[in-house]
Amino acid sequence: MAGITAVIFDVGNVLYDWDPRFLYERLIEDEQALDAFLRDVVTVEWHLQHDAGRPFAETSAELAALYPEHAELIRAWGHRFQESIRGRIDGMEQLLAELTQSAVPLFAITNFSHEFWPSFRTKEADFFDRFQDVLVSGEVGLIKPDPAIYHLALKRFGLAAEQALFVDDRQDNVDAAAALGIGGHLFRDAATLRAELVRLGLLGRKY
Repeated sequence: MAGITAVIFDVGNVLYDWDPRFLYERLIEDEQALDAFLRDVVTVEWHLQHDAGRPFAETSAELAALYPEHAELIRAWGHRFQESIRGRIDGMEQLLAELTQSAVPLFAITNFSHEFWPSFRTKEADFFDRFQDVLVSGEVGLIKPDPAIYHLALKRFGLAAEQALFVDDRQDNVDAAAALGIGGHLFRDAATLRAELVRLGLLGRKY
């Protein structure tokens, strides 16, 4: 991966701790009922529709029609979505500060609803102002790991594949980027990522 000069980050569970459970554990007291609701109602397949650009008003109406007994809980996803984001991943704010100080260009590709992104971006402006650009799936109608979103990102960011390191917490997303020649790092924690950035020459060692 010689020649890497820029880092492209995922957002959820790389920069920020995100899980629908963080929201719904406040609304459903029974643990078994909570597990069932997350598994059977607000499923991964359902919320990926938002990341692909579908309006929440449509998806929530469809889901509430299937599960009318959960209609209020389903609607809560829309107006309380920010509560599913607990905070910044430990060590990542400092790591991004180091990269910024080292003049490493920062970008992001995130699977995120175009409706929920603007308020989150505004709330976290001090963090995302470090980034030259963030490609939001819901705004472009493409989601990871579709190769098309990586092609679009490289074009929009003005990067050749071999210039970029892509950091994501999902192996399938990393593999899709790697298939296009983009360097990949499967995220586990900030310390492991920092060691990789040092190995690539993007950061200096700490003594």
